[in-house]
Amino acid sequence: MQSAPARGVANEALPSRSGDAKAPPREEHAARSLSRLLRAFWYDRPLRIQLLIAFIFTDLVAAAIAGAVTIYNARTSTRVEIAASMRLAELLIGETVGALEHVVPADQVLSGLPLQQRLFRHVRISVADAAGQPVAQRAGAAGANGRVSDRAPAPLWFAALIAPPPDHREIPVMVKGQRIGSVFIAGEPADEIAESWENMIALGAVALAVNAVVIAILYFLFGRVLAPLTDVARGLGDLERKQYDVRLPRPQPCELAAITDRFNALAQALDLARAENAQLMRRLVTAQDDERRKTALELHDEVGPCLFGLKANAASIATAAGKLSSTDAALLQGRAGDMLSIIDRLQALNRSLLKRLRPMALGHVPLRDILNEVVGELARQHPDFSFSFAAGELRPSYGDSIDLAVYRCLQESLTNALRHAGCARVEIALRETRDRVSGTRVVLTVQDNGRGIDPHASAGLGLTGIHERVQMLGGACRIERASGGGTQVSVDIPVDVTMQAGAGRP
Repeated sequence: MQSAPARGVANEALPSRSGDAKAPPREEHAARSLSRLLRAFWYDRPLRIQLLIAFIFTDLVAAAIAGAVTIYNARTSTRVEIAASMRLAELLIGETVGALEHVVPADQVLSGLPLQQRLFRHVRISVADAAGQPVAQRAGAAGANGRVSDRAPAPLWFAALIAPPPDHREIPVMVKGQRIGSVFIAGEPADEIAESWENMIALGAVALAVNAVVIAILYFLFGRVLAPLTDVARGLGDLERKQYDVRLPRPQPCELAAITDRFNALAQALDLARAENAQLMRRLVTAQDDERRKTALELHDEVGPCLFGLKANAASIATAAGKLSSTDAALLQGRAGDMLSIIDRLQALNRSLLKRLRPMALGHVPLRDILNEVVGELARQHPDFSFSFAAGELRPSYGDSIDLAVYRCLQESLTNALRHAGCARVEIALRETRDRVSGTRVVLTVQDNGRGIDPHASAGLGLTGIHERVQMLGGACRIERASGGGTQVSVDIPVDVTMQAGAGRP
């Protein structure tokens, strides 16, 4: 008998548990909404705006408190004013009825009462006869029910907050011991409420104007005070872009001055470290180039003649063996031919090593002619591609390090364009630029009309080598998608510092 109700209770409890299970997602959604709202209106705002928002919020709270106090005071004063007016009207009407009883005929007492009380404020007076019918007023009694206010009425919500409870009083009019009518007095706070509303509007307007001026002044002052922080943020951005020569002016506030001093010290340390690293890199590049040059000279001067001598001897052996008629002579001639083939491969390998280590014409032929020869050789090997080479006014040479770096960058860029870009045209430009800030620089630009570089693809060994070689010379290398499609490689190398470093090596 009891098991069925128990199961029913259990079944009724299930929806509540499912509702509890749904509660956390709703709370999580509310928390996310609150977080987005705070981020939009507070956390994502500049510090100057946050300070102004805090001031405006505090100002609004103060305005709300001041408004509440003003309404409370206006309500209290209105009630006191209305109560006083009601008491005064009640006393004066009582005295007036007693005075008119002996001076005015009985039938004129009721109609004359409003005329006697036409100057009362905040009350409404009406007269009724003994039967409860309103007594008609005589001419000139238009103002008997109180003064007509020329103020605009206050809003209903404000009147509801200020207005006192309705107060109605009845004073019987007795003539010779007989009641001939009644005088009804009712509170009329509209004029007092309208006056309070006008005062509150005037005070609010003045407060609004003053606060607007204060907010504008604070906005300007916050901008001046927080300007050093903006400079620090801008300076940090320059450091992120590896512009270590940035220095910030020292502000007046001691706290911000300390931050600026630390920033300038950090920038100076980074600038010195960069200069030392650049000098070390230039020395490393110089040492590598010297070693490559020595190795290339040894291959050219030592290995080359040896291979040539071996080839000449093998050729003479093959010639001598060809004049013999025995079987051993034929075998000897075959072995000599094999030696010639091996020597040819060694000579080709030697030429390839020489070209990779250092082009032999580098330093002896102007850089423009060397690069033009590279482009021309590729154009002959790949007639389906269009190559254009434009060179401005250039020096014959910028030193072994720069010449070799430009040569390798052009070589690797053209190889990547032919292998991976899927292009039909490659444009090469080489120029020398001069300005007071950067000095003299060599700028190489290689642009193709292919599919463009994939921003998510990892750089290969060739591109990495270009970046490292250019950075070691204190330059910059950018590989990006060109505006008209395709890929653009830009190499910018400073000339003066690199050449001075190369001239100073032992």
